[in-house]
Amino acid sequence: MLGQGLSEQAPAKINLGLHIIRRRQDGYHDLATVFHSIGWADKITICSAEEISMTCTDGTLSCGEDNLVIRAARLLRKIADIDYGASFHLEKLLPHGAGLGGGSSDAATVLRMLYKLWELEQTARPLDALALQLGSDVPFFLHGGTAYAEGRGERLTPMTGYVFPFHLVVIVPNIQISTAWAFRQLDVFGSNRVNLMEVVQSNDLDRWRRELENDFEGPVFSKWPEIEGIKSSLLRSGAGFASLTGSGSGVYGIFEHEEDAKQAAAEAAAQGYVTWRPTQDGR
Repeated sequence: MLGQGLSEQAPAKINLGLHIIRRRQDGYHDLATVFHSIGWADKITICSAEEISMTCTDGTLSCGEDNLVIRAARLLRKIADIDYGASFHLEKLLPHGAGLGGGSSDAATVLRMLYKLWELEQTARPLDALALQLGSDVPFFLHGGTAYAEGRGERLTPMTGYVFPFHLVVIVPNIQISTAWAFRQLDVFGSNRVNLMEVVQSNDLDRWRRELENDFEGPVFSKWPEIEGIKSSLLRSGAGFASLTGSGSGVYGIFEHEEDAKQAAAEAAAQGYVTWRPTQDGR
């Protein structure tokens, strides 16, 4: 085992389009979406320890058995049939309940880091199988990048070579939305939809506005008009496309011109919203 601590970033994602296709007999839903990693990230540090434990900079988050970091560590230890422990420190920079996938990214990052810490590369099961036991989008965060997702979100087609050429702004209001609540609001489904991967790859923002839809926008905007207002303000500020990410509450705007993106971010921050856009190094 490694004697020193390891630190890694756990990056967020946005959804470029999100279609809910059907409700399955197992209680899950089939969906189609394009996951796209962004530079906004939590930071996780782990060290060898006798037991599994964690601390977190966000006092509102549980550090107990319901936290995905702890669940990921316990699952891997059980599957690998080992008695090693680890201590985790989570520097929580991503808002939760915002559709950014922070908890899932934390879990995926912990699995990768524990493989190194516990030297399991040749002895444990493939990480993707473990990741799916923790959450439908956890497998995506093992690899990141941009990928077309189907099924529960675990059937991934990497969009190798895709280049995202735009300027991004993400705005998060002080609203946390339960993904389970959001799914319960959906009662109309359909499989005859545009191919989201094809639409995204076009990088045609006119087409994106026509064809990239997030099915959660209807119920979320109906309950929280403030979130719809954020989308509208991004479009008024010059965004070529704007959308809810995941089941919300985060909204992103995509700009062709950096100055428009800077101005939109500044206006949102002045209104008290949590706001992120990439710096020159992508973070």
